[in-house]
Amino acid sequence: QVQLATSGGGLVQAGGSLRLSCASSGSMSSIYAMAWYRQVPGKQRELVATITNGGSTNYADSVKGRFTISRDNVKNTVYLQMNSLKPEDTAVYYCNARLSWGEYWGQGTQVTVSS
Repeated sequence: QVQLATSGGGLVQAGGSLRLSCASSGSMSSIYAMAWYRQVPGKQRELVATITNGGSTNYADSVKGRFTISRDNVKNTVYLQMNSLKPEDTAVYYCNARLSWGEYWGQGTQVTVSS
């Protein structure tokens, strides 16, 4: 079992920044990667960024150069630093933990970017 607690969403003007946090607990040794997804109503959930246990990162083209995923292994927390936010970044953001036998999701956090 893995528990994920997500925080950090909110309302920000275009061009602003937000940092999302995802604190994990439970079967930490079984997690091989963490990810952030986002979803807007009526659309499929979209992969935003991933980070492996080795520190390798990957980003959706739409956020490259603006978002940074990172992890603090002492705090068992993954972050998503979002800069130069655009109205099209508005979505519910979800934290995801990938294990060999499946995956776990945190509760979503709303990010709203006003123009």
